[in-house]
Formats: sequence, structure tokens, C-alpha cells
Amino acid sequence: MSTSDELNWFKSSYSGSQGDSCVEVAHRPDAVYVRDSKEKEGPRFAVAPTAWVDFIRYVAF
Repeated sequence: MSTSDELNWFKSSYSGSQGDSCVEVAHRPDAVYVRDSKEKEGPRFAVAPTAWVDFIRYVAF
């Protein structure tokens, strides 16, 4: 991903206001990116959108 392809990150609605255990997600047509909001320049991972949907369905139940 080039620097011109900036991601629009958003914090999970389940993250607390205390600043701990926060997860941020960014959606692109080809992938969903996940990172720790406390480590904005740290590691992140990407999964296929279909895998993300499967994960959300799994954790929702």
C-alpha cells in the first residue's frame, strides 16, 4: 500500500474510554486492516473481507 492510500481507521464501539484494549479497523475493497489503537505506527494485519465477515459472525454469537 502506498502512502497515498491512507487508511480511515475507526475504533471499536466496544472499546472503553479508559484507553485500554482498543482495537481499530480500516476497510478497503481488497482487505480489512486491524491494529492496536495504542500502537498506531506498530504492527497491523490484514484479512480478506470475506474472512472478516466470517470472524464477525463468529464473535457475534
